[in-house]
Amino acid sequence: MRLIPVLVCQGSVFHEARRKVDRMKMYEKRQDVMAVIFAILLLGGTSAQAQPGGSVPDSLPELRLSLREAMEAAVDNNPNVRLLKERIETARAASKTQLGALLPNLSTNVRQTRQNIFLGTIGLAPVRTDPFSIFDARANVSQSLFSLSLIQRWRASREALKVAELESETTKFDTMSAVGLLYIETLKAEATVNTRNANMRLFEELLELARSRRGGGMGTGLDTARLEAQLENERQQLAAARYEVERLKVNILHGLGFAFDVRLTLTDSLKLEVLEPPTVEEAVVAAMNQRMEVKAQQQRIKTASLTLNSTETERIPSLAAQGDYGLIGNRMHNTLDTYNIGLFLTVPLFDGAREGRISESRSQVNQETIRMRVVSNQVVLDVREALVTLSSAKEQLAISQVGLQAALKELALAKERFTVLTAGSNFEVTNALYSLSRARDNTVDAMFRLNGARVNLARALGELEKLN
Repeated sequence: MRLIPVLVCQGSVFHEARRKVDRMKMYEKRQDVMAVIFAILLLGGTSAQAQPGGSVPDSLPELRLSLREAMEAAVDNNPNVRLLKERIETARAASKTQLGALLPNLSTNVRQTRQNIFLGTIGLAPVRTDPFSIFDARANVSQSLFSLSLIQRWRASREALKVAELESETTKFDTMSAVGLLYIETLKAEATVNTRNANMRLFEELLELARSRRGGGMGTGLDTARLEAQLENERQQLAAARYEVERLKVNILHGLGFAFDVRLTLTDSLKLEVLEPPTVEEAVVAAMNQRMEVKAQQQRIKTASLTLNSTETERIPSLAAQGDYGLIGNRMHNTLDTYNIGLFLTVPLFDGAREGRISESRSQVNQETIRMRVVSNQVVLDVREALVTLSSAKEQLAISQVGLQAALKELALAKERFTVLTAGSNFEVTNALYSLSRARDNTVDAMFRLNGARVNLARALGELEKLN
């Protein structure tokens, strides 16, 4: 349903408001009532977007973003997410290094030497001979055949890579959540601008009526002065609300990593209703299966366990093969083929530092296991808090809607009395206006809480990518 607030443009706003309240009673569906209330709430604006009085030049290029688009842009451009991606590359390189220890190692070397030989060193007359040359060109290869410690280290490095990837996902969701909440807060600020505009139009209309009554001898200067003061106060609040919109938009651009030389427009609006949330039990199960923090901690435990195994298996003998093939002679064109092939069995007998490394690795496993309980408890807490907050926000919104209807009715009745009575002040009307202003603020605040709770619940469940 597209809502176009037109109350202030249709004759007397007070009678129109009263007629709308009366029509509300005819609605049987709660959704229709909420829609009408939302239209009245945003009275005075032709769009859900705030227009902060030229604080952002219209000549700047427009950037239009929905909630979904803003969160996705945050993932693509946020420096923290990009930094985590580089950490992934570091972990991937470390895994390749550990794999390299299990792969063949091939090298070559070429050697040419020239030296004088003294025959006296071999029992002959100590006469210096002519320089003696040696040419040696050789290829060497070595291959680990069995080393359980190296295998476990490589497996641990692969798990560490998964940890880095999951940490990156965690940072991504944190960033999406932060930008999403900032987006919702900006929508609240825009709605506040609209309510301030609506309040000003009501004060302006009543001020004109008070001036007319005074000209006819039915009003007083006090009535006019009071309304003028209230109008200026509302105008000041409107200016503050417009500033808040622009401040929040600048923060959104900063969070997205965008340039500031654009005119940001938010295309989504605050929702009045949300889908029925899951039960606590269902939500906890979903969160434990989907939260990246849980998966990352599980991988940390695996990594620590494999590191411990690699240290413990250093006690186990390892087997390697080595060989070389080369050409040797006194000249490059005068050489003989040579080769060597061998198996090397390494049997660890004593390493004084090994037991210390084992104890350190075992302690790391215990630490990660304890952290797993901490992470699990935090996930459960996040879920429960999000569900309670959402339930409370829905209740507050329902109460605020009732209050808004009551305030509209009060204003309509007060306006009638002020118009009909030949004598008397506008005190009742001004009080009704204040009541309506508070009711509108309460409704906007309740809508903000509801939408913020929606983002927090999606983050707690690990379902931010499904949020729209």
